[in-house]
This record gives sequence, structure tokens and C-alpha cells, in this order.
Amino acid sequence: GSGGFRKRKHDNFPHGQKRDEKENVNPPSALMSSFKSFQLELDTRHDKYERLVKLSRDITIESKRTIFLLHRFTSAPNGEEILNESEVKLDAVRRKIKQVAQELIGEDMYQFHRAISPGLQEYVEAVSFQYFIKTRSLISVEEINKQLIFTAEDKEETTNMTSNSYDKQLRTWSLKVTPVDYLLGVADLTGELMRLCISSVGNGDIDTPFELSQFLRQIYDGFTFIGNTGPYEVSKKLYTLKQSLAKVENACYTLKVRGSEIPKHMLADVFSTKTELIDQEESLP
Repeated sequence: GSGGFRKRKHDNFPHGQKRDEKENVNPPSALMSSFKSFQLELDTRHDKYERLVKLSRDITIESKRTIFLLHRFTSAPNGEEILNESEVKLDAVRRKIKQVAQELIGEDMYQFHRAISPGLQEYVEAVSFQYFIKTRSLISVEEINKQLIFTAEDKEETTNMTSNSYDKQLRTWSLKVTPVDYLLGVADLTGELMRLCISSVGNGDIDTPFELSQFLRQIYDGFTFIGNTGPYEVSKKLYTLKQSLAKVENACYTLKVRGSEIPKHMLADVFSTKTELIDQEESLP
């Protein structure tokens, strides 16, 4: 009747027959296989990006630990032990960077640069800090990149100790620090040098602040030459660099004017108080 239930035409066919007809309507095509290959490529690239992010995080953590260790150089009775221990830590960081270089074999590094940039910046900061403590100068990006060339022999060749040395095939991995990462790492170095200045004064070292003041002035002059023509991240770091330079110059001013009046064990407290006042003044609108 008019109010009765009316069956649809396709309800008369068995369920299995409908599935077979549906598969026959949409057979596997070249387009679908292409999209599957694209999906596999994107998943592989995403997994590699996540692995690089984790490696960059490990590099950042180990580099920070090296910087904290190097800050003990001014108060340690034997500074050579601190430098040797820091070199061991930096070697461990380079092994992590070697894994990054292996991940980037056959890849365009700039496609994954955002994943590894924080770790490279922190590594540059740690290496340049150690280099300054040793030589009182700034390490160049070429010297940093020379340390990031890694070689390793094949497993079969390492197990066969009787093989001829001329038959050994060496695998080489390398990773280059970009100029932007180098500049950002050097800009972060100025904050560590400012802390080194305060700690050295607290330990009775009066000469180091004046050396740091001259060194930071040279770095600041170099960054001002770049100005707004460089990357946006570099121009942002310029403000922090200026703050660190102002604090070191203020410490040198206090030493020059009131150094003979204030006992050496109280100079660090005076500097920390003045540093807090500078921070408060710069935070005001």
C-alpha cells in the first residue's frame, strides 16, 4: 500500500556481491599508487624530522652542561681538569652531531634546518666559550666546521685486523654550521661572558673584566655592521648583546672608580645590585 515499507533496489543483492561490484568500480589506479608513494615519502620525512628534533634537544642539553662546567673554571683550584672534562663532554656532543650528519646523507640540510638549529647554536656557544677561556679570542666558523668532519671504517674492515691499510675504505660524514647559527651562538656567548666577568670579580680577579669589556665591544661593533641587513633573529639578539656589554662596562667602571674603596669579597655583591638596577631601568617603558 501507500504507507507500506518499500525496498530499495540494491537491497535485493547479497552483501558480498555489492562489495565485489564496488571494488570493480574503483580498481587500483596509477593515481592511487602515486598518492601512496607520496604518503610513504612524507611519513619517512616526518619521522626523520622528529629524530633530528630529539637529537637537537640532546645536543642542547649536553652543551648547556658543558657551559655550566666551564663557569667553574674561575673558582676551581686546577683549571686544566675543568678544560679536559669539558673536552670530553664536547666530544660526546660531537658524536650526537655525527648522528645528525648521518641522518642528512642525501638530504638538503636546509629542509631540516629548523629542527637542528637550536642544538647547533648551543654547541657554537659552548665551543666558543671554551675557546675563549683557552685563548682569549673568538673561534671562527671554519674552525668549528673542521671539528664536525667525521670518519669511520666499515664494520667488516674493523673486524679484519689483517687487512691492508690501502684497502680500507673510509666513510666520511660532515655537517656545516651555517653563518646564521654561528652568529646566534656568538650572540648567546656574550651572556656567558658577562656571567664570567661577575664571577671572576667575586674571586678577586680584577684584570678579566677589562679584557671582557674590550672583547665584547669588538663583538658588538661587528654586529652593528650587520645591522638590519642580516636575518631577523640576529637583529633580535643585538639588544641582549647590548645589555651584556652595559653590565660588563658598569663592572669595569665600578672597579676603576671605587675598586680601592670596596673590599674584593664585596665587589660581586655590588655588581649584582647594579645589574638588577640596570635590568629594572631597561624594563621600564
